[in-house]
Amino acid sequence: MKKIFIAIVSLLLIAGCAKTPVVPASELGGGVIMDPSLTDPAAYRISVSQPNPTAAQAQIPVVICSHGYSASTFEWDEFRTWSNNTNKYYIDQVLLAGHGTTYAAFQASTWHDWESSIEDEYNLLVQEGYKNIDFAVSSTSCTLMLDMVHRGVFNNASTTVHIFLIDPIIIPSNKLLSVVGIVGSMLGYVTADNAPGEDVYYYHYRPQETLQQLENVLNTVRTELQEGITLPKNVYVKVYKSIKDPSADPISAVLVYNGIKTSSGGRIDLDFINSDIHVFTRLALVPNVTSLDRQNQVYAFTDITTRIFQ
Repeated sequence: MKKIFIAIVSLLLIAGCAKTPVVPASELGGGVIMDPSLTDPAAYRISVSQPNPTAAQAQIPVVICSHGYSASTFEWDEFRTWSNNTNKYYIDQVLLAGHGTTYAAFQASTWHDWESSIEDEYNLLVQEGYKNIDFAVSSTSCTLMLDMVHRGVFNNASTTVHIFLIDPIIIPSNKLLSVVGIVGSMLGYVTADNAPGEDVYYYHYRPQETLQQLENVLNTVRTELQEGITLPKNVYVKVYKSIKDPSADPISAVLVYNGIKTSSGGRIDLDFINSDIHVFTRLALVPNVTSLDRQNQVYAFTDITTRIFQ
């Protein structure tokens, strides 16, 4: 009880007295800076740039990439840069609903909205004729993907769907999230300790409503994993997890690993990564990046782009 009380007081101190922050125009959420995928969707989404693929184009793998809670398409920009306009596969960067716009839009969004952004893009690509659609997702998008698998979204896919989970979050490293539901009405928002330059791409002010949505989806998927998820024959899942993750407790990877079985009853693939970065594949603006961090990023990108052809 004492720990809960301390956590509640801490949250209230972080949030301050105001219920709605005054977001500077220079930050994401202030209404001026928007995710570039909103103004130039064709540069990010294959469903927009190439809605009528030829028979040959329809066979080229499309890798749908989606980001974590409070983030933006920026989280997967380095994968696109690393891929260097390859013609072997397409990269499709999805912006989760409510993200990358105003504070109010973020505040009003639900985890079902976030998940629908990924599912809608997948369904649109299927309707347009694309045959090989895979996913490389990070943080909360991993959680959303697991719910989609649990709901059977990919049960009727005509080819193998490869799903690569980068630093999935099931148990947050910051245990204060668990008390948001208790003090939600008293909280207006919390602030994130973003690195210099990150406030353009990650919300600095995070509405308590969205934190409650995050807790809701984590609880939902945790239950689904406890009950057990069996993959259809045409779905492949691999987890990559930083061993010292400041946002997603590494036990999250263990819960995913133990909670999912292949169609034959086997285990999914899991790689623990020697990293202390959350979403270790995104290094831009991360302070003190090491050569090992860059090696980890290249390893993941190479592994993903090799496995989609297997």
